[in-house]
Amino acid sequence: MGVVDRYPTSDDPPPEPPEVAAEHARERLHEEIERVRTGVEEMLAEQERGLDEPALRRELDAIRDENNILLKRRVRKTERRLNKRINKIDARTEALEQRLDQVEQERKYAEWRIHTSNEQMLDGLLQQIRGIADLLTRTR
Repeated sequence: MGVVDRYPTSDDPPPEPPEVAAEHARERLHEEIERVRTGVEEMLAEQERGLDEPALRRELDAIRDENNILLKRRVRKTERRLNKRINKIDARTEALEQRLDQVEQERKYAEWRIHTSNEQMLDGLLQQIRGIADLLTRTR
């Protein structure tokens, strides 16, 4: 593939439409598939000419067993990573829940404090007003 010029000049041909690029990609893919098919047919022809079937079967089984071991190892490793991530998220969730509970308790305490302070202030004002009223009624 060629390098894409960020600043095309007027001499450059216009870029291919997506349909044409897709068609070229399909052609290259079909060519590659045909090349692989030819290679496989050649390998099969060589195997038919002289390879020992049981030896080939043993080699195939060994490769399959090794593949299964590697796959199981990779799955276990991925599961461990996933479990670690889940545990971290659980810990963060629990910390957030605790923080929310704490904020809720602080809010309730603040409301109680405000209510109590307002009540004390109003009681004080009421006493002052009664005192003023008493003074006004006595002086008359």
